[in-house]
Amino acid sequence: MRLFHEPPECHISGHNMTLPLFALQCGCFISTNNTSLEEISCVVELLMLTVSFYHVFLPAQIRELVPESQAYMDLLAFERKLDQTIMRKRVDIQEALKRPMKQKRKLRLYISNTFNPARPDADDSDGSIASWELRVEGKLLEDPGKQKKKFSSFFKSLVIELDKDLYGPDNHLVEWHRTPTTQETDGFQVKRPGDVSVRCTLLLMLDYQPPQFKLDLRLARLLGIHTQTRSCIIQALWQYVKTNKLQDSHDKEYINCDKYFQQIFDCPRLKFSEIPQRLTNLLLPPDPIVINHVISVDPNDQKKTACYDIDVEVEDPLKSQMSSFLLSTANQQEIASLDNKIHETIESINQLKIQRDFMLSFSRDPKGYIQDWLKSQSRDLKLMTDVVGNPEEERRAAFYHEPWSQEAVSRYFYCKIQQRRQELEQALAVRNT
Repeated sequence: MRLFHEPPECHISGHNMTLPLFALQCGCFISTNNTSLEEISCVVELLMLTVSFYHVFLPAQIRELVPESQAYMDLLAFERKLDQTIMRKRVDIQEALKRPMKQKRKLRLYISNTFNPARPDADDSDGSIASWELRVEGKLLEDPGKQKKKFSSFFKSLVIELDKDLYGPDNHLVEWHRTPTTQETDGFQVKRPGDVSVRCTLLLMLDYQPPQFKLDLRLARLLGIHTQTRSCIIQALWQYVKTNKLQDSHDKEYINCDKYFQQIFDCPRLKFSEIPQRLTNLLLPPDPIVINHVISVDPNDQKKTACYDIDVEVEDPLKSQMSSFLLSTANQQEIASLDNKIHETIESINQLKIQRDFMLSFSRDPKGYIQDWLKSQSRDLKLMTDVVGNPEEERRAAFYHEPWSQEAVSRYFYCKIQQRRQELEQALAVRNT
């Protein structure tokens, strides 16, 4: 059984083209209505593979002469399947990279403080006044990434609210908010004067990517979602519509609201395309993480550190590996070099096949082969020199005793006389003028 056959003819746009049909069997087709760049890229790569396949394809005549070459054709078949699989995986990876790839991890938060009592003999003003220093630090547990993320990169803002009675209404808040020019840090430090223990509240707002929103209480109860991204919320709404068969049977664009939808959206009927706009008033900023802490000035409590674990979302390390796989060209040059060597080997095999056919034909009928070869060379010479007629026959005298030669001579002389007559008439006309 042969795995390969001579490729059939395909009629494309009125032209006869010979194409390997396996290029159309990869599962990547260009749609006239919805064509993605990944699909186009896949088809282009397939066409390139098709062209390269013909460079390494052994003709059927050679395969018949060398039965062992079937092993090479089996390798080509396996390579084709492998290329198709890799190409499909590349498209799958490209599609997967468009979606957020997150992992739930634990961020351990450390809150500690130190107390510096007043020293009457201190020279500077800072040492003569009792003060405390609050530290807020953290790290990601079991972080496999080579590049460690800074603590501040997980938060959009941090607010420390101190006792208003001790520090007044204008100095009791310490705020940090992310800006486009923010430099990431491993922690925060707050230093204030004081010699008594202070109660404080830490408000930490996580930096969700993509942004997440807190749902309105009624919508949250209906969908069973507290905080989620906008796309997930819309997907949950659509799932609720399908489960409860709220889509209009006659006009699929509309949704017939049940009593819960009527309470939330305040209308009996709405278009599905209106939901994103109506959601705007139902989505709120997510709740901050609230931590109550006591800044103690007791020397016995100085070495105590409060620890909290916070669930955060981080980029899946597989995403960077997938991106590097798509961008990797480390083996491309080596593969191209090997393909060139295979192509050169196949070319040399084809040339040797031509030489073998030449020798075999000559050995079977030397005289007939030489005559056929001379005729072939004569035809090629005519094409190259634009020679008309048959020089071999024209060099013999019998060629000019044919019946047509008398008429040809008469026509020749008649044309010459007419040409000479026109020249004389033109000369006389010039003289008369």
